[in-house]
Amino acid sequence: MGRKLARTLQLGILFIVILFGYTVFSDQEFMLWQNNFRQFAQQRGISEATLNLAFRGLLTDKKVLRLDAYQPEFSRPIWEYMDSAVSPERIEQGRYILKEYAPLLKKISDTYRVDAEYIVAIWGMESSYGQQLGNYSAIRSLATLAYQGREERRHFWRNQLLAALRILQTGDMPINSLRGSWAGALGHTQFIPTTFEEFAVDFDGDGKRDLRASIPDALASTANYLSQSGWQRGQPWGTEVVLPVTFDWSETEPANWQALSYWMAQGVYRVDGTPLDASPMTRSAVIVPAGYQGPAFLSYPNFNALLKYNNAISYALATGYLAERLKGGLAVQAAWPRDELALSRLEKAELQERLSAVGYSTDGIDGNIGPNTRAALRRWQADTGFPADGYATIEHLQLLREQTALPKSIEAGSF
Repeated sequence: MGRKLARTLQLGILFIVILFGYTVFSDQEFMLWQNNFRQFAQQRGISEATLNLAFRGLLTDKKVLRLDAYQPEFSRPIWEYMDSAVSPERIEQGRYILKEYAPLLKKISDTYRVDAEYIVAIWGMESSYGQQLGNYSAIRSLATLAYQGREERRHFWRNQLLAALRILQTGDMPINSLRGSWAGALGHTQFIPTTFEEFAVDFDGDGKRDLRASIPDALASTANYLSQSGWQRGQPWGTEVVLPVTFDWSETEPANWQALSYWMAQGVYRVDGTPLDASPMTRSAVIVPAGYQGPAFLSYPNFNALLKYNNAISYALATGYLAERLKGGLAVQAAWPRDELALSRLEKAELQERLSAVGYSTDGIDGNIGPNTRAALRRWQADTGFPADGYATIEHLQLLREQTALPKSIEAGSF
């Protein structure tokens, strides 16, 4: 009977570990890391009392490590991302938020010179207007990642943990409020701790910058971030455009900023048929996030400010469109290429390898289509008769397979 009870307890403990992803048993190496980090933190002004409060009973979180290591085989096509990010429900709720918080938003907008619709759009994007704040302990997550996360990122996580401890020590947020995403992002608009230190503000006047408990602090901090990132109040993020049939697709790199007059001279115009109405000297760039078969957009300096908040074209585009929809603007007019199959991560890596094999170096193989891969792909596209838009497709990969043979390890997806 005793053995059966002991076995049942063992299985119960194992079930809890698997279910919750927590390290239940003491990790001596983690304790050694904690001791070393304590010395590091104390040398940088963190008190022993703060460290004792933050590290009391601290264990690593294996679920956080799994999330950090996870690299999805397929990433969602941008049209699916836009469908969910700028959904009818999010638009409806955002318009309600604009009315409900109108006095507060006006005060914030006037203080930081940032349009209220964009503040609300970021709130919607980051936490569904406060409905999904996250419940991971920031201290635990950041300690776990600094100790055992991907090695090339541990220095980053250590700095985030140090910043989180400073937030705790200054009294801006109590330990039970330092909760958020698995990666340590905090509050209604998901600031990482170093961003908190630089941009968070006390807008409700209680002497604290609490981005979880105070909506005024959270929204004003977001406006401050955009303001210091160069936001221009009253100016759009960009606009959907039509490109002429003679357009040089190699010019559609997001970093290719030109005066608006440059694009006007090439015959670029708004999707509603009207001329571009910003100043001819406005810096702008043409982007085609789904390639030449999808919609085209002209981005303005405010788009860059959104990219500083989250450096992903899809995020900035969705945030810009959500803000415009909150104002009563139109959805994307041109059709997305929804029948186009998305490349898997292994297929993207194979495409990189095959491009390099035929003389178009991508400067590495990682399964991500970044600036170097887009540049290589554009050169190959131009030489093989495709529009040089830098957008990778199954058709491109199939042709590259015909052009070159690779070792079986590459064809099997080893990289």
